[in-house]
Amino acid sequence: MKSSNSRPLRVGRNPFVHELKFTMTEKIKIGLMSVTVFPVRLLLVSFLMLLAWPFAFTASLGRSEFVIEPQLWWRRFLDVCLRVIMRAMWFCGGFHWIKVKGERAAPLEVPILTVAPHSSYFDAIPVTMTMCSIVTKLESRSIPVWGTLISYIRPVFVFRSDQDSRRKTVEEIKRRARSGGEWPQIMIFPEGTCTNRSGLIVFKAGAFIPGLPVQPVVLRYPNKLDTVTWTWRGPGAFKILWLTLCQPHNPMEIEYLPIYTPSDEERENPALFANNVRKLMAKALELPLTDLSFEDREISLSQGPLRIHNCSSLLEFHQLLCRLGLRAGRIDAVLEEQARRARKLQGERLGLEDFAQFLNLPVTDTLTEVHSLFDQHGDRQIDIRHYVIALSTVHRPSKSMETLKMAFKMYENEESREVLEDDLAAILEIMLGVKKMDLSGLFLSLDGPDTGKITYDKLQRFIEQHPYIVQDYLDFENHPRSLCCRPPTSWNGQNHDKDD
Repeated sequence: MKSSNSRPLRVGRNPFVHELKFTMTEKIKIGLMSVTVFPVRLLLVSFLMLLAWPFAFTASLGRSEFVIEPQLWWRRFLDVCLRVIMRAMWFCGGFHWIKVKGERAAPLEVPILTVAPHSSYFDAIPVTMTMCSIVTKLESRSIPVWGTLISYIRPVFVFRSDQDSRRKTVEEIKRRARSGGEWPQIMIFPEGTCTNRSGLIVFKAGAFIPGLPVQPVVLRYPNKLDTVTWTWRGPGAFKILWLTLCQPHNPMEIEYLPIYTPSDEERENPALFANNVRKLMAKALELPLTDLSFEDREISLSQGPLRIHNCSSLLEFHQLLCRLGLRAGRIDAVLEEQARRARKLQGERLGLEDFAQFLNLPVTDTLTEVHSLFDQHGDRQIDIRHYVIALSTVHRPSKSMETLKMAFKMYENEESREVLEDDLAAILEIMLGVKKMDLSGLFLSLDGPDTGKITYDKLQRFIEQHPYIVQDYLDFENHPRSLCCRPPTSWNGQNHDKDD
């Protein structure tokens, strides 16, 4: 499997991972703050959150989810009280001075604010300062105390159990955005998930589908020690709270950028609109663009003995699948069927039209790009088994043994159930996202004579006994072993040579 030269993928640092490293001085400071300042701050923050609850509950009484009622004087008074209480809560949490740049546009002028990067639950600070609506999952409403505060700002709830949720959410955003300023502004985090602020990932199109002007808002946390980031792999929610409350001061900057009015082309193409706003915000933040999306997180976070080592080509493949409408969540039912059909072909190579027929899809530019990813010899012919292995890898990156078992069924001899060494190398190259796999070290380490063949059961037992099989027994281009001080191991001077 190779990468396309026509559309390079910008990945860089994994945006879904956050690692914290402390100096001895920082550890001592955190230790002292933990027994002095932290308990006091936690008590004050908890008290103020509880204090805000009756105000939010009272202000929400008798309100409709579909109609805006007149803002009576007592509701306006409760709103002011809530803003003061919430600002005091953040102050007690160490966010003493929050620097605000630019000017927030009026709801009538701009109904949607797009905020990035989204990296922490502390991103709720600009929400509580403006009392804008947000888009959040329905389950948030049931969180004690905080759920009432969320309900007060009249969010757009996402019903994740409803298969039609995305369409309904977009329709509700459209309805509010086109109300002529009657509804509160909607503050949307278009990345759709938390990242480590190393770059801006791909924006979801929801905020841009209405085709109305938006105001980009960028967030910065200038602290030298980043204790606020809460993402998919890293410190948990309570540890983030503890470490942040142990900091003497937590600076934050909110910058309102100029209003972005879409062109006619952008109104017709929300993805283009979203990407252009993303470029503008990345420039203001001085951050790179990262061509990863929320749907790519599992691929970039794969774990296990056969975890993905280089996800670039697999991420590109996954994004092409999304453009084809073959999102991972929709292909579970057809994966095994495609593997069965691929086995029947017994390695027969398919041209573009046969490939399209195999997938029951028309020939398009995107399908041509997918086909070219697996054209290892440059003859416009592919082994369809390579496609099925890659499909299984991006569909279930955390279940590599299931993919390996399925691959064996496509390649193995019907009588002996064995797979050839070269075939196994091709399988692992795709699953790990690497090139020029050499398995001679693995086969020399197996019990019994080196026949150049192996069964799934034998390989599975070996992996269970050697969980670091990739590091210790495999060899491929740019192997992590080559980064060590000692020279890379050469098993027998041979190399599994495949065209890139």
